[in-house]
Amino acid sequence: MTRKPLILFVCVHNAGRSQMAAGFARALGGDRVEVRSGGSAPGEGINPAAVAVMAEKGIDISAAVPQLLRTDDVREADAVITMGCGDACPIFPGKRYEDWELQDPAGQGAETVRGVRDDIEARVRELLADLGV
Repeated sequence: MTRKPLILFVCVHNAGRSQMAAGFARALGGDRVEVRSGGSAPGEGINPAAVAVMAEKGIDISAAVPQLLRTDDVREADAVITMGCGDACPIFPGKRYEDWELQDPAGQGAETVRGVRDDIEARVRELLADLGV
């Protein structure tokens, strides 16, 4: 790609999985990638367990705010990564779509959320490499 790719991470509440993925993409991709996230039914705040386990990796997502998924974000994205949001994400031809089947960290203990975090980190690293970042 000649311009920096835009990655959109989507989950239902935009409070856990998509925020962790966006945090990793920003930390690992730096200024070589644009990152957005959204939810089909945004929660009231970020999952505290997600904040805590990301802090263990040196990534602060505590200031993130759940956002409503916008059609324009999907339209502009080079890669749209969904995580359990079903059919809520609009489909545009020519976009790269991936559905990552990940356990929902909502209401889970730290050990479970760490496992989800580590799975997300590996997937984000692979995605960034695939996008040439």
